Amino acid sequence: QVQLVESGGGLVQAGGSLRLSCAASGHTGSSSIMAWFRQAPGKERDFVASIDWNSYYADSVKGRFTISRDNAKNTVYLQMNNLKPEDTAIYYCALRPNRASGYDYWGQGTQVTVSS
Repeated sequence: QVQLVESGGGLVQAGGSLRLSCAASGHTGSSSIMAWFRQAPGKERDFVASIDWNSYYADSVKGRFTISRDNAKNTVYLQMNNLKPEDTAIYYCALRPNRASGYDYWGQGTQVTVSS
């Protein structure tokens, strides 16, 4: 069983930065894909970024957010720069065991609030 624990959320002013972390425990597998999603109040959960051998981003965060991964620590990070009020959401970490599966594992979420 895989467990994901996010940390690093908080309150920041527009233009500021935050770094989210997601620590994975259990058998994550060498082919796993890790990702960040977010859900704003009253909206659906949206893809933000993912990483395997490459990294992928939603258009809304390209150039501002960077996803990275430390396989030795089984941890994925999301560096968020130039934050905007519309980035306010609960951010969730997720894991796909491999490309043939969906995001089977999710963290509990961490709140990010960007004030204007």
